[in-house]
Amino acid sequence: MRYLHTMVRVTDVEKSLNFYCKLLGMTEVRRREDQGGRFTLIFLAAAHDKARGEAENAPLLELTYNWDPQEYAGGRNFGHLAFEVDDIYATCDRLMKGGVTINRPPRDGRMAFVRSPDNISVELLQKGTAKDKAEPWASMPNTGSW
Repeated sequence: MRYLHTMVRVTDVEKSLNFYCKLLGMTEVRRREDQGGRFTLIFLAAAHDKARGEAENAPLLELTYNWDPQEYAGGRNFGHLAFEVDDIYATCDRLMKGGVTINRPPRDGRMAFVRSPDNISVELLQKGTAKDKAEPWASMPNTGSW
């Protein structure tokens, strides 16, 4: 068995690509538009997998955009997506500057949670050992749910 991808439904392709690609650093590796089914599938790879030339064989994130407006509730019910990052503080700083709320700040230098534009919970984990505690993160309170 090989894990292939995680699918999340999105309501705005541009906002979602900004979040996952520009702010989180993922890369679009392929896209499929289905005229008959009226949907678009966009597959994203983590930067680490793309750099190593493993994007096609690595687990992917599939963004599914249904052309006809639909409302998706929750997002938290499946759990969350998790990404290992080189520098949790720099990643959270970039996300905040991009307008993303840090729901669970990396107070411990190890873990943070944010939400995508479609309210999907995203866990960020520091690669290797936790970073030393640092402000403003160490004293930043939780915001909303994660």
